[in-house]
Amino acid sequence: MKKEGKLRQQNKDSIILKVNYFSSISSLVMGVACLFLLDIYKVIPLVFIAHAIINCCNAILYKKHKKFELSYNINSISSLIGSFIIILFSGGINSPFIFILAIIVFAAYTTNKFYGKKYLYLVITAVVAIFGLSISGYPIENVVPETSKSIFSFLSIMYSVYILGAIFGKNLSNTHYNLYQSKKELEKQHRVKEVLLKEIHHRVKNNLQTVSSLLNLQSRNINDEQVKYLMKSSQNRVVSMSIIHEMLYMREDFSKIEYKSYVEELSTYLINSMKGINNKIKLNLDIDDIKLDIDTAIPLGLLINETVSNSLKYGIKDDTEGEINIALKKGAEKDYILNIGDNGVGLAEDISFSNTKTLGLKLMHNLTRQLKGSITQDSTKKGTNYSIKFQEIGQPFPSLN
Repeated sequence: MKKEGKLRQQNKDSIILKVNYFSSISSLVMGVACLFLLDIYKVIPLVFIAHAIINCCNAILYKKHKKFELSYNINSISSLIGSFIIILFSGGINSPFIFILAIIVFAAYTTNKFYGKKYLYLVITAVVAIFGLSISGYPIENVVPETSKSIFSFLSIMYSVYILGAIFGKNLSNTHYNLYQSKKELEKQHRVKEVLLKEIHHRVKNNLQTVSSLLNLQSRNINDEQVKYLMKSSQNRVVSMSIIHEMLYMREDFSKIEYKSYVEELSTYLINSMKGINNKIKLNLDIDDIKLDIDTAIPLGLLINETVSNSLKYGIKDDTEGEINIALKKGAEKDYILNIGDNGVGLAEDISFSNTKTLGLKLMHNLTRQLKGSITQDSTKKGTNYSIKFQEIGQPFPSLN
C-alpha cells in the first residue's frame, strides 16, 4: 500500500511539474515571437511572459510544499486570466486564442469532476463576458497588427494544439497506461488468490474426508451399537462440513453457496448412509434459490444434519417407510425460515431442548442461537417437525461452547 501511494505521489509530481515547465516554455516562446516576429508590443507579450514566470515559480514552490491542488489551481487561474486578457486584446470573440479556454476546461476534467465543473462555469462566464464586450462596442484595442493577424492565428492554434497534445494528451496517455498496468497487476493478483483459495478449500475438504474415513475405520472395531452410532454421527457432522468446502472448490463464486443443491446432496448422503441405498425414505425439498455465505452455511448445515439424523434414527425406525421434509424460504427483511422434520413416530411430549440429555437436540439449540434465530416444534403435523427462523450471520464461525 505504501509503495502504491508513493507511486501515485510520484505520478502527481511528474504531471504538475511537466505542465508547469512546458507551459512556461511555450508561453515564453509565444511572448518572444510576439515581440520579435509579429510586432506585437502591447499587453499580449507581457501576459505571455508573466504567465511563463508565474508557472516557473509555481513549479519551484511545488517542490517545497507538494500540494497538488494548490499548484494546479495557480496554474489554471493564471492560464484563465491570461487567456481572457489576450483574447480581449486580439479580437475579442473572434480571437483565434479563444480555443485555449476549452483546453482549460479539458485539463480541469482530467484532474477530477469537481474542478471540471468549476472551471467549466468560469470559462462559460468568461466567454459570455467576452462576447458581451465584443458586441457592446466597448473600446478595447486589437493590438495585433493587420499584417500579423494570420501568423498570430497560426501560432495561437499551434500553441493550443501543442498544449493539448504535448502536455495533457501525453499525461493522459501515461495515466491510461499506468492504470492499464495496475489493472493487469490486480487481475494477476486476483487470479493467484483465487487459485490459492480453491486450493485451501480443496485441502480442507480432503482433510475432513480423511477424518471421516478415520472415524469410519475406527467404528468398525466397535461392538457397542450406541458408541458406533455416536461415531457415525460424528462422521456425518464432518461430512456435512466437507460437502460445503467441496462445493466452494468446484464453483467460481467462493463467497456464496447454492443451498438447494447442498441440502439435497447432504440429505441424500445421510439417508443412504443410515438407511442404505435401497431405503424407503422419500425426500421432499422445497427450497428457494438461496445463496448463503460460508459462515452461515456451516452451522445451518450442521443443524440440518442433526435434525435429519434424529429423524432417521428415532422418527422413522428400522426399514419402515417415511418422509423427510425440508423447506427453506426467504422471510421478511433479512430473515430465513427453515421448516424441517419427518412423518415418523414423533418426539415424546416430556422432551424439550431445556431438559434433553441428547447431544443432537443440544446441538440444534446451540446452532440456532449461533444463527441468531429461534426454534419451535410444530405439533400440528405428524411426526417431529421444527420451524427455525434465523439470519445470515456474516461473521467467523463461532465456538459451540
